[in-house]
Amino acid sequence: MLIRLNSFLINIIFFIFISVISNPAYSEEKNVDLLKINWSFKGLLGTFDRSSLQRGYQVYQEVCSACHSIQYLSYRNLSEKGGPEFSEEEAKAIAAQFEVLDGPNSEGEMFTRSGRLSDKFVKPFPNVEAATAANGGAYPPDMSVLAKARKGGADYIYSLLLGYEDAPAGYELDDGVYYNKYMTGQKIKMLKPLSDGAVEYSDGTQATEAQMAKDVATFLTWAAEPHLEVRHKTGVRAILYLIVLIILVYFSMKKVWSRVDSKDDLEQQEDTFDKVEKWTTQYEGDDPKSFK
Repeated sequence: MLIRLNSFLINIIFFIFISVISNPAYSEEKNVDLLKINWSFKGLLGTFDRSSLQRGYQVYQEVCSACHSIQYLSYRNLSEKGGPEFSEEEAKAIAAQFEVLDGPNSEGEMFTRSGRLSDKFVKPFPNVEAATAANGGAYPPDMSVLAKARKGGADYIYSLLLGYEDAPAGYELDDGVYYNKYMTGQKIKMLKPLSDGAVEYSDGTQATEAQMAKDVATFLTWAAEPHLEVRHKTGVRAILYLIVLIILVYFSMKKVWSRVDSKDDLEQQEDTFDKVEKWTTQYEGDDPKSFK
């Protein structure tokens, strides 16, 4: 009995300890609300802004692709409906800018060639170890599904890119580490990637930090969910179908039950008639005064 009591007390103490250290007041991480903007792709009828997607690809290519890959995306996706919708010729020209390792050839040797629409996006590093070594021991994550892998999605990416600040007084940072209030632990090894005018947009849009962050976050959301618009359209059609179906079922039910109710009323009327006829027959010929 004493052993069980001691075990129970230990469990209670352990539970209280875990509750205390996990309390936000004792946590080293600060809960900071993410920056939020009105994304065109949010909501049941949301669609991607084509111009923003094209600008976002430009930001990714000129700023992010030096370290981050998008290994699940192919160059042909850039010309498909629901995405940036570059023309097929533009997508071919984009793919041709890159050298792709292919082979082996007839002599058993690997060779390089210009990229094709069917090729995946070229990675900046051949493997994880090379990427980690080139970035001071921090692995730059693949961005193919980053918008879905991080809580907050586009809001998180947008906030992180704009969240670089000077560290608070007394906050110590190691060499090569930067303060970002939206990063877990507020520490990040990625140098601030965006600055006003870092990219010259081909459509003439002013390349402010906020604009570039919005465009690349939009592009990365599409990269993670390239069929988002199709899903939205399918969802709307399904809802409309269900509404029509419910209406038809409702009126069909009313029609069926109206027949049942009519039959019940008829049976009730017949039953009442029979009773009246029985009473009439029972008292027929008697003194009307005795009829009750």
